[in-house]
Amino acid sequence: MTDLVIRALAEHEARAVFTSLPDPGLVGRPLLDPPHNVYDTVAAGGEYRPEWTWVAERAGTVVARAAFWGGPDDEEPVALDWFDFTDRAAGVELLRSVPLRADYELILPPGWREDPPARSAAGARLAAATDAGYRPLVERYRYVWTPAAGLPESTGRLVLRPEPDDEVVLEVLRRVHSMTLDAHALRAVERGGVELAAREELDFFRWCPSPREWWRLAFTPAGELVGIQVPARNPVGPCVGFVGVVPEQRGHGYGYDLLVECTRQLVAEGAERIAAATDVGNVPMAAAFARAGYPVNQHRYCLSAPSEGATS
Repeated sequence: MTDLVIRALAEHEARAVFTSLPDPGLVGRPLLDPPHNVYDTVAAGGEYRPEWTWVAERAGTVVARAAFWGGPDDEEPVALDWFDFTDRAAGVELLRSVPLRADYELILPPGWREDPPARSAAGARLAAATDAGYRPLVERYRYVWTPAAGLPESTGRLVLRPEPDDEVVLEVLRRVHSMTLDAHALRAVERGGVELAAREELDFFRWCPSPREWWRLAFTPAGELVGIQVPARNPVGPCVGFVGVVPEQRGHGYGYDLLVECTRQLVAEGAERIAAATDVGNVPMAAAFARAGYPVNQHRYCLSAPSEGATS
């Protein structure tokens, strides 16, 4: 068999080489809306950097590819965004060899397990990534609100206030993540305690290019803290950045109230499309999204990146 060549791409060849691998578009990045469903480099108006785009070739033919993604100012990738292959062994070797580390989030259609072609395509990618050292973390629902769903009415149960002090916000996040259903937060707690989980959340808020002034703490009319909601814009568009209720206030449906306020605030800022996500196992939050007019438009399967130096 011809030797496998694994390499990063250069700007002049990136699109032509990367797109030379056939893709039926059943799972992964092609499921997104234009222009986010195609590969192009940042220099060409797209979202990818050639140095973060790698391929495996046999006799000059691409048999596996991987594109990592990051925001405009990121010095390291934040996600393995695109991974597929026609040669499974080459795909595994590609992920093992690439000198980059980021979680892999596979985009899937709703009900993908009941769709044999999509299930097969997803299973192949997930199995190859697992063989390369990635580990399943969580499955998530991804939602999109549009005006067609109607703007949910405010319940009037909460008083929303901006909070300019990051230390106050951080303390609220500590309380929220002291008891959490979120798999990414639980992973952070395992690695570095509640403090790491709270700081990772705050880092994400700061990473988003939306205004700091949008963040809101929520209180009962009597002044008791309920939680926090962060309307945001990520590099793609408006999104529900975060909704969190402190443990002592759970069981009263406040997650829905916070989601409604977040939605209304984003619409007031001009949003006509709002993305959001929650873990499949977070039943109360999934119910809140359904009630607020957020239909599931995708399923996401998230895998943790291998640790540095891991090869299997």
